[in-house]
Parts: sequence; structure tokens; C-alpha cells
Amino acid sequence: EVQLVESGGGLVQPGGSLRLSCAASGFTFSSSAMSWVRQAPGKGLEWVSSVYTTSSNTYYADSVKDRFTISTDNAKNTLYLQMNSLKSEDTAVYYCATDPRLRYVSFDPSDYNYWGQGTQVTVSS
Repeated sequence: EVQLVESGGGLVQPGGSLRLSCAASGFTFSSSAMSWVRQAPGKGLEWVSSVYTTSSNTYYADSVKDRFTISTDNAKNTLYLQMNSLKSEDTAVYYCATDPRLRYVSFDPSDYNYWGQGTQVTVSS
């Protein structure tokens, strides 16, 4: 059974940093498409970042490029999102997502059928 468990969210001031983690199990993490997707209050799902865990290539939405960094620890089956220079508009529930059927990264949240429970990130002074 595929399981994804996010952690690391919280309240941070504008300009601050947080690191999100996503512990994965039930599938071959070391060869998977993994993504972070967020949902701000009253808005739809927004793709944030993706990585295919066998590749060093990473992908980012323009809204987070140069501020966020996605990474993996394949030995720990864990996905990370380092978020720096946080802005109020980054406030959202952040989800990690995957689908073992994918052999490539997708920037479309609807392509992912497995999601974690989400972790709240609030950027406010």
C-alpha cells in the first residue's frame, strides 16, 4: 500500500525558511516521479515542484523558482522541500504526491493518484 506522510509545516515570518519532509512507503521510491503540490485557502491545487528519483533533474513552478529546492534521500525513502525567502502567498497546505505508473514527472496534479495528508504552511508576521 502506497503511503506518503508529510511533516515540517508551521508558522513562519515572511523571509523565513522551512523544510518539508515526505516519508514514503509501499512502492519503489528510488525510481519514482515525486511532486509537491499546494493548495492555498479558497484556491485550487497548484503544482510546485517535481523530481524523478533516478535523475538529478528538478522542476519548479515560476512562483517558487530560486527560492525552493526539492531533493530526495533514496536511502531513507524521503522527499524534501527546502523553502527559503517565504512570502505570504506561499501560505497553503502542501502535499507530496506520486503515482507508481508514471515513468516521467508530470506538472499536472491530476496525474497523481497517491497523496499524503498534507502539512500546513502559514507565512505571516
